[in-house]
Amino acid sequence: MDGHDRTGIPHEGDRRLANGQREAEVVAVLRAASGPLTPREVLERIGGDLAYSTVVTILTRLYEKDVLTRAAHGRAFAYAPATDEPGFAARKMRQAMEEVPDRERVLTRFVDDLSSRDEALLRRLLGGDLDTGR
Repeated sequence: MDGHDRTGIPHEGDRRLANGQREAEVVAVLRAASGPLTPREVLERIGGDLAYSTVVTILTRLYEKDVLTRAAHGRAFAYAPATDEPGFAARKMRQAMEEVPDRERVLTRFVDDLSSRDEALLRRLLGGDLDTGR
């Protein structure tokens, strides 16, 4: 058993996981680690009946998406998150903005939906402390 069904969807026994869920699980393992991990170390920490080749595939995909960094470690690579949790959140926000052609409307809507506390924080971060009266 290689950890995939005929459609290439990873599964754990009878429990199928979407690719995004499995990737999130792998990233969580790497975030919890004190340093880079090899695919074998990731597999040991995830447990279950996941195949080694599946872990390698997931790590390779995450590396190709720039979610992970890697460095040679013996005959394998050792992987680590490319950034911390706030960095991943910022990346998701940037990617979402890049998917819509009208960035001004997206930013306007985003700011409109912020709490007053978050809006004040954003203004401070951008260097403007002006009160808009909202």
